[in-house]
Amino acid sequence: MRRRDLLLGGAIACSVGAIAGAPAVLASKKFRWRMVTSWPPNFPVFQTGAERFAKQVYAMSGGRLSIKVFAGGELVPPLGVFDAVSQGGMQMGHSGAVFWAGKAPATQFFSSIPFGMTGQQMNAWLYYGGGLELWNEVYAPFNIVVFPACNTGVQMGGWFNKKIGAMADFGGLKMRIPGLGGKVLSKVGVNVVLLPAGELYMALERGVIDAVEWAGPYHDLQIGFHRAARYYYYPGWHEPGSAIELLVNRKAWESLPKDLQTIVSVAAAQSNLLGLSEFDAKNGLALNDLVTKYNVRVLQFPAEIIRALHKLSAETLEQIAAQDPMFSKVYSSFKTFAGKIDAWTEIGEKAYMEAPGG
Repeated sequence: MRRRDLLLGGAIACSVGAIAGAPAVLASKKFRWRMVTSWPPNFPVFQTGAERFAKQVYAMSGGRLSIKVFAGGELVPPLGVFDAVSQGGMQMGHSGAVFWAGKAPATQFFSSIPFGMTGQQMNAWLYYGGGLELWNEVYAPFNIVVFPACNTGVQMGGWFNKKIGAMADFGGLKMRIPGLGGKVLSKVGVNVVLLPAGELYMALERGVIDAVEWAGPYHDLQIGFHRAARYYYYPGWHEPGSAIELLVNRKAWESLPKDLQTIVSVAAAQSNLLGLSEFDAKNGLALNDLVTKYNVRVLQFPAEIIRALHKLSAETLEQIAAQDPMFSKVYSSFKTFAGKIDAWTEIGEKAYMEAPGG
């Protein structure tokens, strides 16, 4: 009996030791991940932001989680990021939700929608208005956990090789414009083309497309659109605050201990803040260069065009919502939150910007 008690006591001690040691073993485990993006190599803010994110995670985790970042086309096509992460071929991706409308129409709300919220308002909705929870709900069937990782802020309306003075001038144009903005313009005769960033300049220069929208002056100057089109229009009615996403394969995510999950979440939030701040800091300088150094003609869309596009955008959203329950659910949240925050924006930032001497 004494021998049995000793054996039993030893077994219990081993079991307790194994349980106690499990967190320590997990905490010391190193993870080697790969991230694929939709951006060209060294592309400012987007690709460089993904690489900065990976360095931050490595530093904060003490090297326990290292992420090797691959630009679009290096491992998977730029528009193949979602599938690569969803199917588990890659642990992480960095892209834009607007590209996945064909998989789930509601994804477009988590990039930007015509006449939607600004970047600052988008962040408010995502972090404090239930938007991020809905985003993850939309991506759940695809085995993806998602985080906002950047925002462009209000974009420009695009580069055109002819003036746009009336709605009829859109007719017959071949234009690169994704998402709901593209759906709206297709209703007025635009032939919508979807191309990744690395192919845009060549397509515009060679006349494959007649117009292109991308982001704002900083990116547009870097790409060189001013060498291929004459007219630069504003405002970016189609994307007033476009979020960029960090995609994580769910199985890979669940393999991480809680502290590493927290590090990824915090690093993504930092990337979101830094990306929006970098665009705000550099867009004004780039716009000045485009005007003063390259004589770019910066034009405002006529008011009647904006009013017509606003009406068409609302009709388009309502039509899709009537056909897709998840789109309708997200749209309801988005619209409700926008209505609430607009009241504060009206007497806050808008009133301040329009104040005499502002």
